[in-house]
Amino acid sequence: MEEIGCQAGSQEMVHNKPLISVIISAFNSSPFIEETLDSVRNQTWAGLELIVSDDCSNDNTVDICRNWIRDHKSRFVRTELITSDQNTGVAGNANRGIRAAQGEWIKFLGADDTLKPTCIEDNMTWIESHPETGVLFSKIEVYKEIFARDSLVSVIPGNPFSKNGIMAPGRDALSQYRMLLVCDRIHFSPSVFINREILLSIGAFDEEFRTFEDYPVWLKLTKAGIRLDFMDRITVNYRMHSGAINNKGKDTLIKPNYFRSEDFRRRFTYPNLPFLVRNDQRFCWVTSQVFRAEFMNRDKIINVWIKNLLTIYLNPFRWLLWIRKHLPEKSRHEEFFL
Repeated sequence: MEEIGCQAGSQEMVHNKPLISVIISAFNSSPFIEETLDSVRNQTWAGLELIVSDDCSNDNTVDICRNWIRDHKSRFVRTELITSDQNTGVAGNANRGIRAAQGEWIKFLGADDTLKPTCIEDNMTWIESHPETGVLFSKIEVYKEIFARDSLVSVIPGNPFSKNGIMAPGRDALSQYRMLLVCDRIHFSPSVFINREILLSIGAFDEEFRTFEDYPVWLKLTKAGIRLDFMDRITVNYRMHSGAINNKGKDTLIKPNYFRSEDFRRRFTYPNLPFLVRNDQRFCWVTSQVFRAEFMNRDKIINVWIKNLLTIYLNPFRWLLWIRKHLPEKSRHEEFFL
């Protein structure tokens, strides 16, 4: 493993404001990484530490980053380029960046995404007004391939404060934890802005799960009593493209990560779920095995019909859940049934 550290600039550029660590996780990111780096350089917040952690890229990502840092190091309080001699997955790559970070707050950034110019400033302004916050999410704009207005797909979340949503006003960390046990409801992870000490206190990312690093962290945070807060501002541009890890299997009914995550669910979510919810999920898992066959998992009308038949209409637990949700008497753990 190679670590290229560079101390640059003066601590005076922080102007008595907290140092923020921007951690870029890269892997074969040469088509996009320079645009990503430029978005960090153009932040309105002065005191930034830039850390790029590369997960054994086999293209020229590292060379691009090294040259870019050489040319722009004076913009930052500190820069560091971390490389690895083996591919460890998204979680391991992020953890290397966390271990190197010295900032009070961390902003994670995918090497194919970009920050809005006021991203860091907006987050810190919100946090200064809400000092109890340790984890903050916000809105993201989703683009297809390029960051141009005619390539904008959506802004998510659309209604973050809906009464049944995980960010509903008044919903505490325990309530969020129960909702997350049912499924990962955070579809705007690229926006996360997190206190470094809080992240370290829950053990950072679990490297056992190489390809779904976010969900276990949200569970650990909320289980520890740390509420996930939300700011109603757009802070990140998220890029959908064919080479992205998260976009693999985009034309399939069931995404690859679903089949990889059953061991995680058996160990960490099923034991804490009510009987009906747990068995509904187990029934769906068993019947979904037929879609491991590539021809069955294609997003075709007949396959959609078969999937709905197996996982919904023939699922007795789904019908019992429907009845449960429509009963007038509500349980004190209603979050499991939203």
